[in-house]
Amino acid sequence: MTKLNKVTLNKRLLATGFAFIILCAGLIGFNHANIKVLEPSVANAATVTYTATANLNVRTGPSTANKIIATVKQGTKLTVTGKNVNGWLKVSLNGQTGYVSSKYVKISNSSSDAIQVVAKPESIPVLVNKKNKLPENYVPKDLVYTSIPFTFKEKTEKRKMRSEAAAAISKLFTESNKQGVSLLGVSAYRSHATQVALFDSYVKRDGYSKAITYSALPGTSEHETGLAIDVTGGNGKCAAQDCFGGTKEAQWLQAHADDYGFIIRYPKGKESVTGYKYEPWHLRYVGKSIAQTIMSQGITLEEYYYTRAVQK
Repeated sequence: MTKLNKVTLNKRLLATGFAFIILCAGLIGFNHANIKVLEPSVANAATVTYTATANLNVRTGPSTANKIIATVKQGTKLTVTGKNVNGWLKVSLNGQTGYVSSKYVKISNSSSDAIQVVAKPESIPVLVNKKNKLPENYVPKDLVYTSIPFTFKEKTEKRKMRSEAAAAISKLFTESNKQGVSLLGVSAYRSHATQVALFDSYVKRDGYSKAITYSALPGTSEHETGLAIDVTGGNGKCAAQDCFGGTKEAQWLQAHADDYGFIIRYPKGKESVTGYKYEPWHLRYVGKSIAQTIMSQGITLEEYYYTRAVQK
């Protein structure tokens, strides 16, 4: 390279470097001058995302006397822009401002509220819980009426279970009777529509926060799988009530349910794992092998899947 070319190149590099320094200085100056513009406004910082826990109306004002401007479905995300005033929250929805009753919404959390749709809902040991829901409009294809006695006489969907589970519960009842333990069915299959109505009724009665501790959001109820059933003693007392725990019927189920492929789905002391309080009356069919593994180890269906995932 000639001496002239070297000089020219050096000048160009110097000019480029000088321009870069000026540009950086300009950007720094821009950032300092406009930092308040780039930060979120007070209004935006105050917004919180809520989730509708039931179908609810959005109104023009904080009262049922105000006009309805929209109706949102359960599970809809709402941006709340105002504080709770007399049980009503100010929300922004599709560019409109409205008000919803705080009784039917809860604060959302992107990590804790994430719910996955199960890939194989027809699987016998399918895991359905607060984090794993059934696909929309899922209906088991092999539902049949069980042959066991119930606390009621009507022939309703609550008597149904999937065929394999129905056969297993029949054997369980037959054997329990032979051993002097009388049982009655309380509630087996529940359609999605029934679960919606049931959960909504609990929310209206007890509020969302309490309802979610003992009832499942539609789509996350094991009863919708056709593989779960609530049972009680032959006298019909303590049906789906805490007083069932400790009875001879509950003790028999704890000791023998797995012989027929069932587990006590929500055992005592596992509330933090299952998300539900102890329910000695709630039986879930998973198949004999898995049931015996779960019951013998004193674990839950969640823990069973976690153990298998670690072993792989």
